[in-house]
Amino acid sequence: MNTRSPDPGKPVIAILTTSDRLKQFRGNRSNFRDIIRTGKEMGYLVYVVTVRDLKFEERMVNGFVPSASGKIWYSVPMPLPQVIYNRIPNREEEEKAPVARKIAECLEHEEIQMYNPNFFNKWSLFEWLKESKVTARHVPKTRRLRSANTLGAMLKNHDSLYLKPENGKAGKGIMRLKYRADISLPYRLQIQSGKKNVTYKAASMDRLWARISREKGISQYIVQQAIGLATHGGRPFDLRVLLQKNGRGAWSVTGIGARLAGARSITTHVPRGGSIEEPASMLEGTFGPERAASILKNVPTTALLIARQIERASGAMLGEMSMDLGVDEEGGLWFFEANSRPMKFDEPAIRKLSLERIFQYSQHLARQSK
Repeated sequence: MNTRSPDPGKPVIAILTTSDRLKQFRGNRSNFRDIIRTGKEMGYLVYVVTVRDLKFEERMVNGFVPSASGKIWYSVPMPLPQVIYNRIPNREEEEKAPVARKIAECLEHEEIQMYNPNFFNKWSLFEWLKESKVTARHVPKTRRLRSANTLGAMLKNHDSLYLKPENGKAGKGIMRLKYRADISLPYRLQIQSGKKNVTYKAASMDRLWARISREKGISQYIVQQAIGLATHGGRPFDLRVLLQKNGRGAWSVTGIGARLAGARSITTHVPRGGSIEEPASMLEGTFGPERAASILKNVPTTALLIARQIERASGAMLGEMSMDLGVDEEGGLWFFEANSRPMKFDEPAIRKLSLERIFQYSQHLARQSK
């Protein structure tokens, strides 16, 4: 392994997470190890720091770096970072007062750059994309789920709907509702739990609403028209796009993957039984090679338009996001979801470039004055 000593012309980079009483800090350690290894190979000093240890009034902070084997993490005094890569692990942590305060301090600090300050909220994403004509046409009809009336109104135009938690992740809490007027139990609600799902049938909107209310509890939900997705072997698939800013500070597509839904799953998420596939082979099955190639050519253009609009409308400085795009039976592209803390892509070429881009963009950021 080529580990250069840090280049004095390169910024110091800290991966920000929260502390943990038992394991020093939270977050995906193998991801952190990969980032630190890549940074070292590229001549950067990079370490993990917790919200608690990041003290701006000190010249040195307590940082964590892995041992050569990667099994042990050492606590080492480190210089203050110039760029902070935000990997606060989840919304619950992000919403805690000390964490929210520290993120605000990072954003206000004169000499420290930080991007992707917060997780996205699903409802906000759809609202932001509706503000631009160019991106609005890729957004399924979406409303906030306030009452049974909202469902009734949506079912007038769409016989199949998705119900999604505004702050969900990895497909958790998603339900699918289908309506058929010609049967005695016209409402069918599929509830995803683990890799299987349960179907609840109801005769009336009142019974259906009672069940949905019980399922969603106090979580805020959106309701969305279900798009008839292209399928492979009878199962729907969607595309996952990783977008990152490059060394010039411009959005670019790092890679495109495909995720095929599990046998009985209502979403394509891998934890729910979905599988990682090659986009071209998924599309060719439905559309043939030529049409598949032209759809795939549209994906980066569309994803870049959406990423720029999300950044503009959010008012935050963003440097990366992953995005789920669906392909309908006609080859049209639909936006379903964006995540400001992307999970790692398992495709090796995408993974390698994604790690390098973190440092290319950090280098660009460090040159900008705030």
